[in-house]
Amino acid sequence: MTAHTSPRKKLRNLLAGGTYTIVPGSYDVLTARLIEIAGFEAVYLTGGGYSRSNGYPDIGLLTMTEVTAWISRVVEAVNIPVIADMDAGYGNALNVIRAVKEYEKTGVAAFHLEDQVSPKKCGHYEGKLVVSKEEMVGKIKAAVDARRDADMVIIARSDSRAMEGLQASIDRVNAYLEAGADVGFVEAPQSAEELAAIPKALIKPALANIFEGGKTPPLPKKQLEDMGFRIGIYPSQTHRAAIAAAKRVLAVLKRDGDTAAIEGELATFNEREEAVDSKRWRDLESKYLKNV
Repeated sequence: MTAHTSPRKKLRNLLAGGTYTIVPGSYDVLTARLIEIAGFEAVYLTGGGYSRSNGYPDIGLLTMTEVTAWISRVVEAVNIPVIADMDAGYGNALNVIRAVKEYEKTGVAAFHLEDQVSPKKCGHYEGKLVVSKEEMVGKIKAAVDARRDADMVIIARSDSRAMEGLQASIDRVNAYLEAGADVGFVEAPQSAEELAAIPKALIKPALANIFEGGKTPPLPKKQLEDMGFRIGIYPSQTHRAAIAAAKRVLAVLKRDGDTAAIEGELATFNEREEAVDSKRWRDLESKYLKNV
């Protein structure tokens, strides 16, 4: 890849590379910056993480305009490809057309679209409902036709494993891939054996969704790569870390009246400034405001 390769082409190159790419989840712009600084090749914008960072559970309560505003800020803040969550497309195939156009304006490199009834639920919650395979095929076709830049990656996700079984979910995803999606995403397989079956059965590259506490075992990178997965999203690790860290520092502050006991565990002033590239803004200030 050259420095001039677009983020969308970079992501397509990663998918075609034959190895497994870890894509950590971000729930805000700062987390996305930290993911890039840590050296990862892409960032995943988890709708569930963004919902929770706004004080809501992952049950489809945020609007498309709220989500695309967040996506736009992240894309502007990082140089690596951004993969976004489109949930169920905010409605039917006509809503998907509008959503794809709005997502594409943000500069996002990819998005995943799922076959749940809208409004959706977290893929590892109970009580999910899915639309018919035929309806979802129509939504995928609408997304493909609405896409202006052919390099933007469309990821087709099925949440039907819990209701219809693994094979039916694989069959659904293959139908969505045949309809024009670029990557297949079978949500919530329930064992290592089920995970292993997915990449072999899909007709295009497979994505894995990995986090502790859900229905899918969080297998190591090498095992997932050997199974044939080409990309993995890790949606909740950074958010769970932030929740745990914030609870700890608040407990100490409440107990002691200061944070001296854990100051060594906190980011330094300089680390905080590095996370938002303060030096770049100081340099721009010197360049443009020197005669003011």
